[in-house]
Amino acid sequence: MSFDTCDVIIRNMAFEDWDKVLEIYKQGIDSGKTTFTTAYPIWEEWDAAHIKNCRYVAVHNDEIIGFAAVSPVSNKSHYSGVMEVMVYVEEQFHNNGVGTILLKKLIEEAPKIGIWCLYSSIFSTNENSIKLHNKCGFRTIGYRERIAKDRFGNWADTTLMEYRFPDNIVKE
Repeated sequence: MSFDTCDVIIRNMAFEDWDKVLEIYKQGIDSGKTTFTTAYPIWEEWDAAHIKNCRYVAVHNDEIIGFAAVSPVSNKSHYSGVMEVMVYVEEQFHNNGVGTILLKKLIEEAPKIGIWCLYSSIFSTNENSIKLHNKCGFRTIGYRERIAKDRFGNWADTTLMEYRFPDNIVKE
């Protein structure tokens, strides 16, 4: 499907968006290409794990077609500005720029709330996600070999990527 990303609106995610966000997340979980997670989260669980003021949805023709959010990599205070990124796009809108505008929104907003590093652990076979992150200025910092088994029982490698903000733009 091809469409003009100029028609896509990025807005803050609301509780009312959860059903559609979960539907999109389920596509990623079921694919076995995006996450080691195998269970579908309930709202309360997902809400508690993700920073509240850095959640966005992509809307096209009044339909949510993607979302992005961040979660802390650790509960230790010295890692308070390091967040793990999740960007998911409705399957029919893959490779149309929606992921790019969502990830760029995170990059724009994150330093305003004290985030100094965005981190992603991506299945090494997920070339599209790696390309997306590279396109948005992330750099590869390493990989983890056979870190865990995917939902199908196969060992998977992950590529580690990060986006570092200059000290002068991060709000203290």
